[in-house]
Amino acid sequence: MTASSTHPSSEGTQLTVYDYAPESTKQPVLLSHATGFHGRVFDPVADHLQNAFHCYSFDYRGHGDSGLPQDWKANWSGYGDDALAVARVIAAAKTSTATSIIGAGHSMGGAALVMAALREPELFRALVLYEPIIFPPQVRVGTTNAGVPSPLAEGARRRRSTFSSFDEAITNYSSKPPLNVMRPDALHAYVMHGFRSQHDGISIKCSPEHEARTYEMGAIHETWNELPKLRVPVWLVSGEVIPHTPGAIAALIANEIPGSTLVQWNDLGHFGPMQDPQRFAQLITQVDEATK
Repeated sequence: MTASSTHPSSEGTQLTVYDYAPESTKQPVLLSHATGFHGRVFDPVADHLQNAFHCYSFDYRGHGDSGLPQDWKANWSGYGDDALAVARVIAAAKTSTATSIIGAGHSMGGAALVMAALREPELFRALVLYEPIIFPPQVRVGTTNAGVPSPLAEGARRRRSTFSSFDEAITNYSSKPPLNVMRPDALHAYVMHGFRSQHDGISIKCSPEHEARTYEMGAIHETWNELPKLRVPVWLVSGEVIPHTPGAIAALIANEIPGSTLVQWNDLGHFGPMQDPQRFAQLITQVDEATK
């Protein structure tokens, strides 16, 4: 049974943290989600890891069941604060003989883990990053032009936020891009834990406006400049390399991180951990073996 608890982050934020095996003493793994998702979307990944690892996930501020500071400007350093806060909670629990955490992050969640590991590398044994959103300067310039709308942000603002039932939401998402590529159990977890019941159906927990602002600010943070300072073993994973997508940047990130390993999965897209949770879990297992 997955247990949940609440822990503080910066700016008075309260984060919801999920412990998939509260009695476990195995190597801790922290699963870190993408923009618009939540921690429980990793349920299928955790299912594949549960026999060998003590898995945790959590909801970033404004996502899932975590709080959102009033008038927060979606500065991504706050997401780094959240990842660091949860890593500290896991380390302080001392439930394992392992001295550090394997962090596994997707998209925004990968970038936030990097921010945390740059600040307190001793908390992390290794990082597994699937297409983290860390843009080089030349890309940041091209994506922050005033007056040019972000397609991702515009899409988020148009996103349907209510359905008559959980079943209707699952049917809707499974029938069209982009979420139709997700494996059914991952999509089920996304809907069942990403919406709340209301009197006339269900409504999404992560507001379209918050998701849109997160996309808009994702090109601005300057984590790229700090990558050469990262002193944690890193595995960078890319899906199919398509120009102007996060998959096209993964190799550039790997080149900036000393000793990093690049993994290419050409048959997957940006939602790879949700398309093939088992493969993502297998990579985490391989990283565990490689860093012992």
